[in-house]
Amino acid sequence: MDKFLIRGGRALSGEVKISGAKNAALPILAATLLTETPVTLTNVPELRDISTMLKLLSGLGVEHCSQDSTLQIDASQLRSSLAPYELVRTMRASILVLGPLLARTGQAVVSLPGGCAIGARPVDLHLKGLVALGAEVEVQGGYIHARAKKLKGCRLVLDQITVTGTENLMMAAVLAQGRTIIENAAREPEVADLARFLIKLGAHISGVGTETLEIEGVEALDGDPVEYEIMPDRIETGTFLTAAAITGGRIRTTHTCPHTLDAVLEKLKEAGAEISQGSDWIELTQRSRPQAISFHTAPYPGFPTDMQAQLMALNCLAHGVGIITETIFENRFMHALELRRMGADITLEGHTAICKGVDKLQGAPVCASDLRASASLVLAALAAEGETVIDRIYHIDRGYERIEAKLARLGAIIERVHE
Repeated sequence: MDKFLIRGGRALSGEVKISGAKNAALPILAATLLTETPVTLTNVPELRDISTMLKLLSGLGVEHCSQDSTLQIDASQLRSSLAPYELVRTMRASILVLGPLLARTGQAVVSLPGGCAIGARPVDLHLKGLVALGAEVEVQGGYIHARAKKLKGCRLVLDQITVTGTENLMMAAVLAQGRTIIENAAREPEVADLARFLIKLGAHISGVGTETLEIEGVEALDGDPVEYEIMPDRIETGTFLTAAAITGGRIRTTHTCPHTLDAVLEKLKEAGAEISQGSDWIELTQRSRPQAISFHTAPYPGFPTDMQAQLMALNCLAHGVGIITETIFENRFMHALELRRMGADITLEGHTAICKGVDKLQGAPVCASDLRASASLVLAALAAEGETVIDRIYHIDRGYERIEAKLARLGAIIERVHE
């Protein structure tokens, strides 16, 4: 199992190109199941989760070939509607094939999903919505069995904001008969990116980027070959900007999308960072010890839960006390225990973490529990004195493309150790 060996204490400086967004690429890959039209996707990140989704699509009969960050996909010859446990258990986003398979083939058998151990993240809202669209759904032996001769549009009011639920139901609705209205829809930029891809395929969707989506179903999404560029990864962008802040350095992120990061940039400014930006770049300079920051995670446009762990790492070395409340997932503070091993002063009280900044962190052996926890440990290690060994880094490979190479170009001393 690979590990990272990091020798900290160096201010990072330089320029880093941001990859395509994992959380946009995965639902868009699932959406290719809706069409027989050949699709070319560009700016696709090379990640473990992308590989897993491609294996899943291949098992369904989808043909694909890749070169660098470009993927060519042909889903014209589907031969299966089964998404097996062996693949789905490793990645929650696999549930996104449920809506497209059901809409196009009239049936889907999808294993209940796995992924990071950060909370239950139930799929009941997905299933409730599909039933409202006219599907027969039952769960047997750990698999979701869904059937429908033809889905029919309806009004869906989601009980709570759900990103994958919104995406699954939107994909199902584009081939439903009549109009579907999804209220209390997730507004995340990645949801909007999926909607824009579907529109390019020929779907009729209005209200993109708002809490109310209106979808007029079409008979099929078949036409001329489509090319689409995946949006930049806002979480990778935020992680590298935080690397500059925690090490007292200067980093410019390029090929990114600044307006998707407003909540994160405001908190980094509160921490004392100097930030400048253009249409597709953001630069952060940290000239002094950060100030502690407090925040609640919230659905977009609030502070993203996927940046909570990284900002906790920053708080560990900040001046003062920062209070972080996690409102999205109930089990997303596991990184706090590992940060304590490095000397952090963190008190956990239910869904709240109270971080009192310390003068220094000390390198130590630590273990990653999930994707964003991995990023927080890398950030802490970059700023710590001495050597840190991070175990179970397969988590970080799920969501960060060649992170060690990118950090090394910024001046980090980081090595991947194979065991």
